[in-house]
Amino acid sequence: MEPLAIWPRKGRSKLTLQCPPELLALLKEHRKAQAVERLGVGDRGEDHDLVLTIRHGSPIERTEGWRVWKTILKQAEVRDGRVHNARHTAAALLIEQGVNIRVVQEVLGHTRVTTTERYTHVAGAQMQHASERMASALWGDG
Repeated sequence: MEPLAIWPRKGRSKLTLQCPPELLALLKEHRKAQAVERLGVGDRGEDHDLVLTIRHGSPIERTEGWRVWKTILKQAEVRDGRVHNARHTAAALLIEQGVNIRVVQEVLGHTRVTTTERYTHVAGAQMQHASERMASALWGDG
């Protein structure tokens, strides 16, 4: 994993996000395409050092971001949901992969683990795994 971005958090130090190398490569490719687009608009181009922008390099308006999100969901043929739901999904996927909740807390940028706990949900497979581990601890692998 490589660092993706650093930005200030509410009342805390900067947050460094880790990113899978495959995603980082795609984002770097996207940044190059953005630079080309900015050159195409001449003096109207802006560089705010953002990964996702409108054509001129300005930040995406909230309404435009919402429209793009809805388009992505439709193209992916997944149920409709808020952008914020993606944070819950990320937390749940990380927990299901066995990532420690304190690490998930850092990934989500939460200052308190209790906030992160509200984002995570225990899946049936996790409950089954816990039951099997308890049985192994009590009665052995037998």
